[in-house]
Amino acid sequence: MTADLSQIVKAYDVRGVVPDQWDEALAELFGAAFVRVVDADAIVIGHDMRPSSPGLAAAFARGAARLGADVTLIGLCSTDQLYYASGALGLPGAMFTASHNPAQYNGIKMCRAGAAPVGQDTGLSQIRELVERWQEEGAPEAATTPGRLVERETLKDYAAHLLSLVDLTAVRPLKVVVDAGNGMGGHTVPTVFDGLPLDVVPMYFELDGTFPNHEANPLDPKNIVDLQARVRAEGADLGLAFDGDADRCFVVDENGEPVSPSAVTALVAARELARNGGSGTIIHNLITSWSVPEVVRENGGTPVRTRVGHSFIKEEMAKTGAIFGGEHSAHYYFKDFWNADTGMLAALHVLAALGGQEGPLSALVASYDRYASSGEINSTVADQNARLAAVRAAYESREGVTLDTLDGLTVTSADWWFNLRASNTEPLLRLNVEARDARTMQTLRDEVLTLIRA
Repeated sequence: MTADLSQIVKAYDVRGVVPDQWDEALAELFGAAFVRVVDADAIVIGHDMRPSSPGLAAAFARGAARLGADVTLIGLCSTDQLYYASGALGLPGAMFTASHNPAQYNGIKMCRAGAAPVGQDTGLSQIRELVERWQEEGAPEAATTPGRLVERETLKDYAAHLLSLVDLTAVRPLKVVVDAGNGMGGHTVPTVFDGLPLDVVPMYFELDGTFPNHEANPLDPKNIVDLQARVRAEGADLGLAFDGDADRCFVVDENGEPVSPSAVTALVAARELARNGGSGTIIHNLITSWSVPEVVRENGGTPVRTRVGHSFIKEEMAKTGAIFGGEHSAHYYFKDFWNADTGMLAALHVLAALGGQEGPLSALVASYDRYASSGEINSTVADQNARLAAVRAAYESREGVTLDTLDGLTVTSADWWFNLRASNTEPLLRLNVEARDARTMQTLRDEVLTLIRA
């Protein structure tokens, strides 16, 4: 097939419908282009549980080996397990997953050695150019000596590395419900949690890339309804929900109430600062709560605000030597995990914090969840720039208000802030609002939505 790569090569990864938008023949070209662009003589490849993943990963491996690169195949894994392999083995890596997207999708997340991201500005655009050229001219000439393919088991080493980064020795017994959403959490959780004082109640641990129970996207409230009900029914201490490739983790408390990813970011930041002697830089994107920089400063750290997106977070972490970073979308990044994101390590921090004291999770996180927030609200608009301009015009002359354009439009006053960003892939504007009390947040939210949807 001659694929339209503009439809599948995104800002940070490759993603599209299989086989309509891409297939194994194209995956083979991507494998060859990847080793050419990152100049690799060896790489590591993993894949999730989607029906198309093993074939696509094998095709990518053939393309890489054809150009002479040795390939280590780690098979079924979570995305952060692939990052572990890239970091521990010092190899560029490719992970076959479409994360939380529906079953017909698949994709490739690529990184350089040490889990350094490959995005549009760090190699992905060159990979796309090579694949486009080879689609027209034919595959590149094979190396004189093709690369070798070897299989390697990394799950136990991945689990051991994570457990070395969190002190769980004093944790009291906890009952935890885990919803793997038929994704890779069903593969990683049993090994990582083995031997811990946890009574684990598993939900949807069967690996099934058709997602028969619900989408593996816990960011959507409807996908954690089952988990919330089960936590209440079991009288559990907390619930954890992983997305399809298990690199993100969402938390619900003992009442089944969602714990804000900003509160988790603040909690983990405080713990990482304590582990690093009470100092260090913490990265947070501009949509996380005011609570995050406040908690960071209270615990001796230096907060650094950045744009939304893992490439920006990882770049800022490398530049500043930050020890931890968090996003509103439940991506959590750790210096001791090659600056890569791992929801599993964040989950272990929550378990350690909860199990290290006697109170319930709701009381523990209350000090980290200080303000009223709207969550992300999407609005479909015909002209993103025009609506952004209209909102800006409504607020730029107001007294006591500041505006910045680090990522979309952020408007801040003493008692509230909101951010309005355009989606890169859909005709949407994304609104996030936070205020010191719920009434102010709701009034501001409705005011801005009226302007957006006018």
